[in-house]
Amino acid sequence: MRRARLLTPDGPVEGRYEAGRIETENGTYEVGRDGRLLPPCDPSALYCVGRNFAETLEQMEYDRPEEPDFFIKPPTSLLAHGQPIPYPEFTDELTYAGELVAVIDRRCRDLEPEEVPDAVRGYTVMNDVDALDQQGRTARKAFDGSAPLGPWLETDLDPRNVAMHTGIDGETRQEANTELMLFDPDEIVSYLSRRFTFRPGDAVAFGSPANPGVIEPGNRIEITYEGVGTLANEVADASRKQKS
Repeated sequence: MRRARLLTPDGPVEGRYEAGRIETENGTYEVGRDGRLLPPCDPSALYCVGRNFAETLEQMEYDRPEEPDFFIKPPTSLLAHGQPIPYPEFTDELTYAGELVAVIDRRCRDLEPEEVPDAVRGYTVMNDVDALDQQGRTARKAFDGSAPLGPWLETDLDPRNVAMHTGIDGETRQEANTELMLFDPDEIVSYLSRRFTFRPGDAVAFGSPANPGVIEPGNRIEITYEGVGTLANEVADASRKQKS
């Protein structure tokens, strides 16, 4: 089942998504007519794992990690499906990376891997936008608009064998399967739960396959994870670059 959040003139609503409509306890809303999609969760933090595909390690000349290698994006980094990705004026090297994301359903800590599926609300897609020429992961990855997330949440998914591809202006740039991850999703959520108390709506991203690359103003990025959906955003035109 797919669940989505919609920003209406009366505030956010959430419910079951199907064919452009969201069914809630208070009625049916049509995406576009009644509002725009929001990110499918409202996290206190986005926990992002890097270096989780062997081909990515080879491409970026990284060492193979002995345990999940992670960083954190704040809630202000979120963008919804369809919203323009701001091109910050402090970078000349903005990159994309298509990632599968688990959304936590309840407050929890110290999960065993076999307990993780019961603690996950569902799965969505993230574009890990990176100002690659900045120093340190926080400067590179945690700025406003660096985490497009959506378009909705898929509640019925086995994340261990999911094909994905990323397209830029219709050209395929990434193509892989989650079975190639070095650490599988349940291992990662369990590992992080021993360091952080998860809250409902928190998000865990599992890393990007090889070929994350540079994006330019006007590019349209479409990231698809089979069984979940396609997250699509355009990079804002140069004239719309945000001010620092």
